[in-house]
Amino acid sequence: MGTIESDEQFVSGAARFGFQAVDLNPVHFIRQYGREKAAHLLESNGVIIGSIDLDVDWRSSEGRFREGLKALAEAGQAAMSLGCFKCCTYILPSTDEAAAPFMAAATRRLRLCADILGAYGIRLGLEFVGSRHLRTQWANPFLWEMDDALDWIETIGARNVGLLVDSYHWHTNRLAVDDLLKLKPEHIVHVHINDAKAGPIENLLDGDRLYPGEGVIDLRGFLQGLQTAGYSGIVAQEVLSPSTSASMEELLARSKAGFDKIFANL
Repeated sequence: MGTIESDEQFVSGAARFGFQAVDLNPVHFIRQYGREKAAHLLESNGVIIGSIDLDVDWRSSEGRFREGLKALAEAGQAAMSLGCFKCCTYILPSTDEAAAPFMAAATRRLRLCADILGAYGIRLGLEFVGSRHLRTQWANPFLWEMDDALDWIETIGARNVGLLVDSYHWHTNRLAVDDLLKLKPEHIVHVHINDAKAGPIENLLDGDRLYPGEGVIDLRGFLQGLQTAGYSGIVAQEVLSPSTSASMEELLARSKAGFDKIFANL
């Protein structure tokens, strides 16, 4: 979204272009404005917080993981107080750790995170990442397919854990609409939408995405598949791309044009 000077500017700008949800840090939001004003900014603009990030380092040392748990409780309380009940994180498809002990530790840690978030009525969404170049970025392959992510969620065993489904990773995994139709409503916590450049899928870079409607992903099929599977929640834009000099207003207009194009065909 370019340079955003404040959360207030972000919320009001999103509303001005017809968006009904934003993803932001609820703790920072409340610290900046106070809970009552933060809630008023959202309500007066007709905007809700779609999801929050899992700001806990569950991938590295046990010490760093434990250090983040207190902040997670604070984030859960802040999100709940502002009416947000989704938290998301991503699963990198490779790791420098040995895969088996890494999965064992990550399973336990994510289960604990889910338990903490569950106390505030918040669901945890795990995003599988399909970008091929990241599968060999670190020493050992880990997990990048949707079915494997679902199996891991079952192993984690917390009822409030599900998927964050991103159109880019659906595309880079060469998944089809039929794969989405296998999902149940409880499998899907949150959805990201973006687009991809033309060319071989194995050459697509994770940080070089396009705005919705500007590329080759079958976004109409993607959204229809999720809708048929029973998802009726927020569809949030996530465009990881090289930095731009465009203003927030210009990029919001670009986003709106893309959303209008995609949703007009549904």
